[in-house]
Amino acid sequence: MYNGKYIIPGIVIFVGLFTFPFWSNLLTPKYERPQLALPAGQKECIEPAEYMRAEHMHILDVWRDQALREGKRAYVASNGKVWDISLQNTCMKCHTNKADFCDKCHNSNSVSPYCWDCHVAPRGNQ
Repeated sequence: MYNGKYIIPGIVIFVGLFTFPFWSNLLTPKYERPQLALPAGQKECIEPAEYMRAEHMHILDVWRDQALREGKRAYVASNGKVWDISLQNTCMKCHTNKADFCDKCHNSNSVSPYCWDCHVAPRGNQ
């Protein structure tokens, strides 16, 4: 084989680099979602917990647009219950401690939401 001493190592290096994401994924520990405690005295959120984990930012964006641009201030949940469209008065009424609730998930997922650019961050029951 012509230049076999260069081709074979080159193929091995190429295959190693090409398959790196696959075997690297097998060696890294699996992501474990942070455990969040339910707010004291609360039995429900505006939507089911799994939906809120996946879609809370979308809900907040829709709420912002409806409240500020359309003047709508009521949200009808999937169970038919009506909630006020307000981060401070609806969400933060139950989730009072940003460090114990918001920051646990956002930090573990390396997310920096811009909510607190305008809103007052909750500090818990201090």
